Amino acid sequence: MFGNKVPKPSGRIDSLIGVGAVVEGDVGFTGGLRVDGVVKGNVTATGDQAGTLVLSELACIEGEIRVSHAVLNGTVLGAVHAGEYVELQAKARVTGDVYYRSLEIHLGAVVQGRLVHREPAGLGNVLALKAAVAKKTTTPAIERVLADMIILRKATAAAREEAGESFED
Repeated sequence: MFGNKVPKPSGRIDSLIGVGAVVEGDVGFTGGLRVDGVVKGNVTATGDQAGTLVLSELACIEGEIRVSHAVLNGTVLGAVHAGEYVELQAKARVTGDVYYRSLEIHLGAVVQGRLVHREPAGLGNVLALKAAVAKKTTTPAIERVLADMIILRKATAAAREEAGESFED
């Protein structure tokens, strides 16, 4: 939990969908992809290497995202599946569920959907811990003091009742 830090995505960008570009259809990529335009289709990292998607502030993806790392600052209309890391920057707008292992959300980001945490591989066999059973730790002296406090409380309530005051227990 504390020792298993998930690495942030690399800053390497291999592909770019520029401002003003509209791609209709699914996009597959390896390495890093930056989207500054619009994609009307699914975006998927392919290959054996970790795939990083960077979505800029004015960009939009209308489809499902499947990558290892996602840095989102634009609009996503679909589910986001990240095997490792998701960063939702201040202008991010996601309409769909976000599946992540590590999540960073900046002030202002909006998710209209569920945030679903994924356990790292190999942690499915976590053992449940048994609940601890509390032992009686009061001493006879403490028990006498508690009994005296109860008697005093009852006497105070009776006195207030005789005086016409209400006393809530």
